[in-house]
Amino acid sequence: MIRVALRGLAGRKLRSGLTAFAIVLGVAMVSGTYVLTDTIGRAFDEIFTSSYDETDAVVSGKHAVEWSTSGSATLPAELLEEISALPGVEHAAGTMMNIATATDVAKVIGPDGETIGGTNPAMGFGLDPEAERYSPLKLAEGRWAAAPDEVVLDAGTAAKARVGAGDDVEIAAGGPRRTYEVVGIARFGDVDSLGDATVSVFSLETAQKLYGKEGRFDAIAVAAEEGVSQEELAARIRPILPQGAEVTSGETKAEQDAAAIAEFVSFIRYALLGFGGIALFVGGFVIFNTLSITVAQRTRELATLRTLGASRRQVLRSVVAEALALGVAASVVGVAAGVALAHGLKAVFVAVGLDLPTGEIVFAARTVVVSLVVGVGITTLAGVFPAVRATRVAPISAVREGATVAPLRRRTAVAGGVLLALGLAAIAFGLFGDAGGTAPLILSLVGGGIGSFLGVALVGSRLVRPLVAVVGQPAARAGGVAGRLARENAVRHPARTASTAAALMIGLALVTTLAVVAEGVRASAREDVSGQIAADYVLGSADGWTPLPPAAGEALAGAPGLTRVTPVRADRGRVGSAEVEVSGVEPGAISSVYRFEWADGSSPASLARLGPNGAVVQDGFAEEQGLAVGDTFALTTPAGAELRRVVRGVYETRSFATMLGAVVLSTAAFDASFPRATDAYVLATAGADVDRAALQARLAAFPDALLQSTDEFVDARLGFLSNVLNLFYVLLALSVIVSLFGMVNTLVLSVFERTRELGMLRAVGMTRRQARRMVRHESVITALLGAALGLPLGLGFAALLTQALSSHGIGFAVPVATLGVFAVVAVLAGIGAAVLPARRASRLNVLAALQYE
Repeated sequence: MIRVALRGLAGRKLRSGLTAFAIVLGVAMVSGTYVLTDTIGRAFDEIFTSSYDETDAVVSGKHAVEWSTSGSATLPAELLEEISALPGVEHAAGTMMNIATATDVAKVIGPDGETIGGTNPAMGFGLDPEAERYSPLKLAEGRWAAAPDEVVLDAGTAAKARVGAGDDVEIAAGGPRRTYEVVGIARFGDVDSLGDATVSVFSLETAQKLYGKEGRFDAIAVAAEEGVSQEELAARIRPILPQGAEVTSGETKAEQDAAAIAEFVSFIRYALLGFGGIALFVGGFVIFNTLSITVAQRTRELATLRTLGASRRQVLRSVVAEALALGVAASVVGVAAGVALAHGLKAVFVAVGLDLPTGEIVFAARTVVVSLVVGVGITTLAGVFPAVRATRVAPISAVREGATVAPLRRRTAVAGGVLLALGLAAIAFGLFGDAGGTAPLILSLVGGGIGSFLGVALVGSRLVRPLVAVVGQPAARAGGVAGRLARENAVRHPARTASTAAALMIGLALVTTLAVVAEGVRASAREDVSGQIAADYVLGSADGWTPLPPAAGEALAGAPGLTRVTPVRADRGRVGSAEVEVSGVEPGAISSVYRFEWADGSSPASLARLGPNGAVVQDGFAEEQGLAVGDTFALTTPAGAELRRVVRGVYETRSFATMLGAVVLSTAAFDASFPRATDAYVLATAGADVDRAALQARLAAFPDALLQSTDEFVDARLGFLSNVLNLFYVLLALSVIVSLFGMVNTLVLSVFERTRELGMLRAVGMTRRQARRMVRHESVITALLGAALGLPLGLGFAALLTQALSSHGIGFAVPVATLGVFAVVAVLAGIGAAVLPARRASRLNVLAALQYE
């Protein structure tokens, strides 16, 4: 029986190939995700490992606050002399190389006058040539920088800037742009660059001056004498360390730096695997539908086998073996295709401004095992139900003309309704109940989504006739006889039509959910941001996240036509175990450019009372910390200093996007407490005769500084959301492509099934053009049925999500135009899916078709 199944697959090459392709795409997504993220992970591991190859101990400031713009605490230069004098120390050197935190910014200007790297990190390093052994960068040509006007670039950045050793390049590092001579090109081991990130290496003294760290180091790298272990060396250094400093072994430091990046890479991996899982889930529908139709078309064949003595178990094994063989073959191809898809995924990331370092392709055994298990498992699982149905074929069916497997029973629809209800309940529990952590939440949402989709697919067979009566009207009216026949064909096998439409429904439901939630986020963010700004202009960084040097705001101050210019400082701090955003404002000016909504007991006078030790806090922060006006709290800075601050006022938090931090200090107090202060943005009010071009000209020395009107600033803030949305659309498109192949497969099988019928239609006068039109309209009706199921389901999911997020100010907003585009895409998908089947139907030989069994 297994040989019979395999011969059957070989005899149906086109159908088998189309069916397998759905699994190939899903498995390729899984395989490609592992290949890409493993390759990125190894590239970072190599970079961090090479950073500490010859380092036995690393002394650094304690990391008091995550994601601080000023970085960790620095070390005094005197500490280097003390460490160098310790027994067991062979060599020690101060370094300024923060790859993991990238807080020292150096924007390299390209030949087009724009900064290289876009939104990616632009890192500035400081290196003493005598400490080259501690550097992750190795010279490929030239020498290390020694003079204040010299720089070394990584190979990737040099190529993009079109410069080599001896050329000049402009760089904005910690202030206005300056011209530097490129004296060397460096590489990260076998990695040319950190993706689109840029690295500029100055002399140690130059970097210290540029970033306000004169006489201080980010870290001190230490090499031990022979015979002294890393642990022993660290133990000798520890007693002489000042408060706020710590020492770790070189191996431990490499692991710590790599861990932060590994967390980010893991996030990318799981997100991509999620989209791969969606594609495989849709592929499961395609496999199920194809095998179900194949079993129905082979009723007489299976009945003949039963007549010849085949048992139900043998028939079951035969169909399962067919699914298993299909799954194995498709999964093997998918695993190999994953390598090519990994390059495609990287190109997608580059397109949205997220280029990551890669080196030699990593193809781990885990990639093969997981991809094969998932692909084969889903294919086999999808084939179980058709196999069970095949066992119900009675031997007497062998002598019946046109015998088919019995249709699905009424209880199938009931089971579908129960699954749909349970799925929605699981989603609601995850969103509104106490799921007990991130993993249970994800499990409830994923399980609820799968249950909901399966439920709609099962109930869909009962909805096909009334829905087709509506979505099939245009075909019936515009397509004439062919259109009316297409509408009747769509309802001939409701379960088959519903299953085919369900594959497209999943993709449309997910993109609808995404579009509606994104529209709600966009509307809330626009309202919140525009409601806070009372200024005419906002000066911020072009990439939207890099802090501005205070000198940029100072260059704008005093410009003709501007009535007020006030900066907003920004960094992060820690209160107890909670990390918070901290802002610095000018008390006498901020109220004229920012709209505060004061909580009970607070007023604009609260700002006037800030002084050197006062703070204005958000109401949400005050509630979490149990603070009221007059209370005192401790604020820890990134440098590890603990500040005592008195609450002078409480202002109401914006629901979604608050532009000021949870803690607001005066600019003077902020600058005194936070080293290397930077601005989040600068707010300015202007008169009627302001010359905007002249204002931008004053900022020419700051290539990353962008002056925008309030409306432009709001649009720019929402630009990142649009990029993320586009990325998700591209990844979800894979599931739509899989569903399209499912429609092609179903239509091809339908043409095979109706060969004699098509022959009779041609014999009584149907033209080739009408045959093509009939198949095309049938495909479009099926696609519109998928849209009719997917769009409302997506709206339902979005309603649940926005209700759960309503406390953050996100409302339910329906992007009608976008949903209309999705419906058009569904129609185009139907037309595209019908090309091959329609062509086959129109080319049937009439006499041969009439003789077809």
